[in-house]
Amino acid sequence: MAPTTVKEIESAIERLNQQEVEELYAWLEEHYPQAIDARLKSDLAAGQLDAAIERALDDEKNGRTSQL
Repeated sequence: MAPTTVKEIESAIERLNQQEVEELYAWLEEHYPQAIDARLKSDLAAGQLDAAIERALDDEKNGRTSQL
């Protein structure tokens, strides 16, 4: 049975492997780019991504990153 409520969808997403998560992101970006852009702008303005950004910058500074 396909998930129909938000809770069921969240639960299904939690069971995805990394490849499936990447496919989901690509699908969402293709079908709902405005929603993702608006959420990102809102999260940035609220400072909700500050810690993640700092970790990424620290990783880069200390050689813990690799080329894509």
